[in-house]
Amino acid sequence: MLLKRLRDTMARAGSVEDTLGEVVRLVANEMVAEVCSIYLLRAGEVLELFATQGLNPSAVHRTRLRVGEGLVGDIAAHGRPLALDDAQAHPQFAYRPETGEEIYHSLAGVPIVRAGRVLGVLVVQNRTRRQYDEEEIETLQTIAMVLAELIAAGHIVSPNEMQQVDGLGLLPLRIDGVQLTPGVAIGHAVLHEPRIVISRVVAEDIALEQQRFEEALHGVRADVDRMLEAHDMQSGEQREILETFRMFVDDRGWMERVREAVSSGLTAEAGVQRAFDEVRIRLGQSTDPYIRERLSDLQDLCNRLLLRLTGRVAADPASMPDDMIVVARDMGPAELLDYDRTRLRGVVLEEGSALSHVAIVARALDIPVVGRAPDVLSRVEAGDPIVVDGDNAQVLVRPAEDVLQTVHAAIDARVERRRKYAMLRDLPSATRDQARISLHMNAGLLIDMQHLDDTGADGIGLYRTEIPFMVRSEFPDVDAQAWLYGRVLDLADGRPVTFRTLDVGGDKVLPYVGAFGDDNPAMGWRAIRIGLDRPAMLRRQLRALIQAANGRPLSVMFPMIAEVAELLSARRLLDLELDRARRRGQALPEQLRVGVMFEVPALAWQLDSLLPHVDFLSVGTNDLLQFLYAADRGNSRLAGRYDSLSPALLRLLHFVVEKVRPAGVDLAVCGEMAGRPVEALALLAVGVRSLSMSPGSIGPVKAMIRSLDLGEATGFMAAALTQPDRPMRETLRLFAADHAIEI
Repeated sequence: MLLKRLRDTMARAGSVEDTLGEVVRLVANEMVAEVCSIYLLRAGEVLELFATQGLNPSAVHRTRLRVGEGLVGDIAAHGRPLALDDAQAHPQFAYRPETGEEIYHSLAGVPIVRAGRVLGVLVVQNRTRRQYDEEEIETLQTIAMVLAELIAAGHIVSPNEMQQVDGLGLLPLRIDGVQLTPGVAIGHAVLHEPRIVISRVVAEDIALEQQRFEEALHGVRADVDRMLEAHDMQSGEQREILETFRMFVDDRGWMERVREAVSSGLTAEAGVQRAFDEVRIRLGQSTDPYIRERLSDLQDLCNRLLLRLTGRVAADPASMPDDMIVVARDMGPAELLDYDRTRLRGVVLEEGSALSHVAIVARALDIPVVGRAPDVLSRVEAGDPIVVDGDNAQVLVRPAEDVLQTVHAAIDARVERRRKYAMLRDLPSATRDQARISLHMNAGLLIDMQHLDDTGADGIGLYRTEIPFMVRSEFPDVDAQAWLYGRVLDLADGRPVTFRTLDVGGDKVLPYVGAFGDDNPAMGWRAIRIGLDRPAMLRRQLRALIQAANGRPLSVMFPMIAEVAELLSARRLLDLELDRARRRGQALPEQLRVGVMFEVPALAWQLDSLLPHVDFLSVGTNDLLQFLYAADRGNSRLAGRYDSLSPALLRLLHFVVEKVRPAGVDLAVCGEMAGRPVEALALLAVGVRSLSMSPGSIGPVKAMIRSLDLGEATGFMAAALTQPDRPMRETLRLFAADHAIEI
């Protein structure tokens, strides 16, 4: 009944002041409140009192609070309801004398939310100390949603008045973000955010609205099924990601939220929007990156339902530019696949992470993506020329002509370099003095395996098994893991693959494994420490690897070994699984190689005890450097403070080479150092002969190797390491220039 009265009130009123005045009077009467007020967010993160019943009328448009200031500002800052029986006793209470609110004690307020953004706050107050119940809060939330649709339609405040500005809208603009997918692209902006305005909020026939919702849900299910068929995804992560999205469509908990909202008197589209906004506010405050990333999948579902319910259709592909740069707050994987791949050049997101589903699919399609670009949707207009620089994590909006020419030249040079490196694919990776260097590839998903043939890599030097675990909502069983590892070996087609066992913890969190949350996560409960503390989990992975090998050669590497006892414990678990497979008559690996990641410096002084128990050692320079210098590599204040070409690190690696070589144990480097030509030159000069890197680095490193005389480089490095006062990076660059080495 309240919703119907609200609808009738808005239909009768004329001006904005009349409309909001009628709304606050109606709400105050219905909720038996002496005060009802509406605050709206204005440009500059300011909440302005727009209407009130009970406070001094002269305070309207005069009373302003910053977001986070006072109780109203606190509701807006956190995007969640607040109910207090003694508001003035709350430490966040901010008194405004012009309002006359000192006589009111209790307060209940809810944010006015639209598409995850707080647009204002709706508040009721009473003189007595009153406890507002859940039903009253829910009523306020429903009213707030109606107001949100009015605001989104521009009926109360012009959208231009509520946007942040960056000077003139035609000036060039640079936005810094983070790299989700590398590459550079130029194109014209296509705003992905649907910005669907719901014109009907109050239901006239609840049964009809429930039916409309069920029909829309059925239609979205059919859309996803067609997408799975159209993109020929019979296996692999892309299919798994879309099937995960399909699970959202069938999620009973979320669907029940929508049905309850519709039963309360909302239309189907208003129910969908309200259910999503509630989930977004609740999950958006989670610190778990996996949970936050799944919100983009739910947003995708919400948008698809609203498009169907409002009768809107997606933009006509014919009206889109031939060089699309899609700009969005966030995207689901299905939304990305809606765009014409032949015309899609790049993607810019306000949110997102490198392990979000949309980033994984974009990486497979070789589309550059920059994420966490702040407020990009409000700073870009449809059709704006845009440069997406995934390599440097920058977005250039409306760039000047000279900048465009420079970027075009850089793209052309990149294409030319790729062509040149492609010509090296079938040539041996050998120095000018005929030293053979093994070049392997790092991988973490099935979609990476296609680059084996493209690059001519000798094999997979590091397969990161944790990434498929991180895109799932539950721990994969043995059969699922075995299928994945078996597929990797199939695609490798006889070339060696080194599987690193689960390396999670630190910045890599599994949603179904609790008790992370270390104060110092990089040095905390992670990698082999988790595997040994949760042996059943590690044994299941080892069992799957043996099953996947099915008689083929198998290489297993244990990460973050800090003492020999940890390796021996891990090997015992591996032996148990080998015995289990033998008893069951399963085919054992034709050849089993066991190794460790050398990334904890303490292991260097245990090599004599370690080497008899391993077949290979792989240096993880990323963690080794941060542990050697006690410098968190994720701390921006320490970025670049300690150079990977420091004499200390190079001497440590040379020490390891001298220890490992006589023992007949293979040694490789698989950290980021291996993929940069200057650092790779230094590694070869201290004795490393096997490198593993990202696919895009193989061409540049091979070009360096084929232009290098290793004997000269080794002699030069031996002398340079005796002069620690000289900057090694610049010294190596000068050496390369003098000897025509391609770096």
